[in-house]
Amino acid sequence: MVPDAKLEIQLLHDRVMVKVVREAGERRSGGGIVIPATAQVAKRLSWGEVFGVGNHVRTVKVADRVLFNHEDQFEVEVQGEAYLVMRERDLHAVASERTEHGTGLYL
Repeated sequence: MVPDAKLEIQLLHDRVMVKVVREAGERRSGGGIVIPATAQVAKRLSWGEVFGVGNHVRTVKVADRVLFNHEDQFEVEVQGEAYLVMRERDLHAVASERTEHGTGLYL
C-alpha cells in the first residue's frame, strides 16, 4: 500500500456527513435585541451543509442544508475539517432548491 495514497470516503447505508455552518458570535432577534454568543438558550438546532450521503439516503443530496441537533451526533475530522456523521432520520429539515412539500419559508 502506498503511504500517501488518497482514499475516498464512502458513507454506508442511511448515513449523512454534514459540516456545521457556524454562526457568528452575536445574534440579533427579530425585534432587534442583541443576543451575545455566551447567552444560554434552550436547546438549539444547528444548520449544516451535506458533504456526503450513503446509498440508502432518500431525501437529502450533497450540498443541501440540513437542520439537526448538534449535541447528539458523532464528530469526525477529515483533512483538518470537522464533520458530523448521522443517520438521515436524525435530520429535522432540508433546505434545497428542489422541493415538493415545503413550508413556504426560505433561508
